[in-house]
Amino acid sequence: MADVGAGGVSLDGVGEAARTRSHPSVAARFGSGLVNWLPALPLIAVAFALLLAPTTLLVIQSFRGDSDHWTVEFWKETFERRGDRHAIGTSLRLGAVCASLSFLVGAPMAWLLSQMVTGRRAIWLALLNVAANFGGIGLAFGYTAALGTYGMITLAMRGLGFGFSPPVSASFAGLVIAYVYTNVPLFVLLTLPVMSILRRDWMEAAEVSAATRLQFWRYVGLPILSPFLAAGWLLIFTWSIGIYGLAYALAGTAANGRLRLMTLQIGLALNSSPTGQNRAAVMAVLLLLFATGSLLAYRLMLRRALRWFA
Repeated sequence: MADVGAGGVSLDGVGEAARTRSHPSVAARFGSGLVNWLPALPLIAVAFALLLAPTTLLVIQSFRGDSDHWTVEFWKETFERRGDRHAIGTSLRLGAVCASLSFLVGAPMAWLLSQMVTGRRAIWLALLNVAANFGGIGLAFGYTAALGTYGMITLAMRGLGFGFSPPVSASFAGLVIAYVYTNVPLFVLLTLPVMSILRRDWMEAAEVSAATRLQFWRYVGLPILSPFLAAGWLLIFTWSIGIYGLAYALAGTAANGRLRLMTLQIGLALNSSPTGQNRAAVMAVLLLLFATGSLLAYRLMLRRALRWFA
């Protein structure tokens, strides 16, 4: 028999209604979740069409032959080819050199900019933004116009009596110069916000405690900034090994064997043999693996850096 409370209302009915409100049905929860995710569906669709689907197809193509059977022959062929191994090693070396030079030049520059007054800093930030976004074919033309055989700097140095011989554009040194032109400003822009973490009162406290500037940077400044700077190094490294337009404009297809990069090797593989598409897919997957590893290490670096502020 149902309990009846004041006013003749069934207590069992009230309890059932309360339980229904506190435990909504599966359909209600699904509808609420769908409504919450609805604004993000276009972005998810674009990410699937332009990122997830092509990545999946590349991985499948690197392991699947023309007869629709799974094989690692293309991976084996890629690592057995001397040109492909050389391209992998050169790309990693180029990325490490460019990232290291960007770190050595960009870190002190970012610190100096952080100490400037607002007006002067704004001028430098505008110049750095222009340099960081100037790349590809335009930068290759600028390199040729400045450091080519008849470039402006080359002719000026020779006119002054110096036996100046600039690096060949298709050489390792030529690519490093061109890459660093955009990588250093990019590194500065990435690490400049981090410099505000170091408070001026920390430096004043170190001076009051009779600590030298070198001691402050050794025991306070660098331990705090090093994870952020290492994260910036990883981003520049990942960016450098994936550049194609600038490398193609300066080094061509590298068919002469002078310089081989992973990005250039992808284009060369597509036009060289019947299995070129599969070997190009292998190179592309390797680039994805290197980028994924760098980004995971980047996340770990940032997590370690944020411990100072937990």
